[in-house]
Amino acid sequence: MAILGSTGSIGTQALEVIAAHPSYFEVEVLTAGKNAELLISQARTYTPNVVVIGHEPLYDKVAQALADLPIKVYSGQEALSSVVQMETVDMVLTALVGYAGLLPTLKAIEAGKPIALANKETLVVAGELVTNLAKAKGVNLYPVDSEHSAIFQCLAGEFHNPIEKIILTASGGPFRGKDENFLKSVTKEQALKHPNWDMGAKITIDSATLMNKGLEVIEAKWLFNLQQEQIEVIVHPQSIIHSIVQFTDGSMKAQLGLPDMKLPIQYALGYPNRLPSKFPRFNFLNYPSLTFEAPDTERFKNLGLAFEAMKKGGNMPCVLNAANEVVVDAFLKDKISFLEMPDMIETLLAKIPLVASPTYEQLVETDTETRKLTTDLIK
Repeated sequence: MAILGSTGSIGTQALEVIAAHPSYFEVEVLTAGKNAELLISQARTYTPNVVVIGHEPLYDKVAQALADLPIKVYSGQEALSSVVQMETVDMVLTALVGYAGLLPTLKAIEAGKPIALANKETLVVAGELVTNLAKAKGVNLYPVDSEHSAIFQCLAGEFHNPIEKIILTASGGPFRGKDENFLKSVTKEQALKHPNWDMGAKITIDSATLMNKGLEVIEAKWLFNLQQEQIEVIVHPQSIIHSIVQFTDGSMKAQLGLPDMKLPIQYALGYPNRLPSKFPRFNFLNYPSLTFEAPDTERFKNLGLAFEAMKKGGNMPCVLNAANEVVVDAFLKDKISFLEMPDMIETLLAKIPLVASPTYEQLVETDTETRKLTTDLIK
């Protein structure tokens, strides 16, 4: 296993899954952005062949700390894209947050490595490029997001049957039901308190704005080869039903379980086998009522903006993602308010020119330009 982003929420939970199944998995590569301390600790525990620290100034610190072990240490983005192509790597878990996951994922696919995909932005930004390359190389993409894992699990044994629609469930985040006056004064501390899931800061804020669900809608389009009208979102506050597939005969399949990311991680890594686990079990008697409601796209505009970007296609989802990454970072640094985030994203979607069938280079240009314009808007 090569785990890209081993120090993040998904990466650390993936290592727990791997530790529970030592006869199935072996850690070959670990990478981190700036969390050198945790990367060093993980390397000493799992003794991979290679570690990569993305932030180059931290190279000496990591290399010196691991000097007594037979572990190769590299740094920088080029190293990240190189290690995924190593012959000794059988599978790559892309658990990097944001746009940073795109190039290493493309390089891994080029090298013919199966991908356990926890980086939804890769398909949001470059869904057509990624899926076409995966088809050309005969590479499987195994979804790790709980919603997409649920769809994937519901399709087991049904891949020959056409899908009428899929229903992605959303918790609604910490501000479900709150009015605009409340949202005007939301703090980052409030937004970082998700009711059901334990996630990193960026994804937690995305969940609070419903952008996370918007990104998942676009990811689902590419993972399951769907049209926009085949994707529906419904708010399910208990987060027990992780998503639903409806087939052309009207029958529906749902995947249920307690909100624990280790289950979809393990399913992706072990597919097609269901590996045994000691995860807590769901009990219907503890949840006598499961409820559902429509998402509020008037107060939480990001979900609607994601559908709009998906409908326009081309480089618009790339604009959506880049603008969102910048505004979320600004919100976490107290530079803008909660409600300014969707307003700025909407402005950028209107400002950046549409490129209908972008190349990788054009997507890089779009990402760079969007980030610059969004940063200027914040100033």
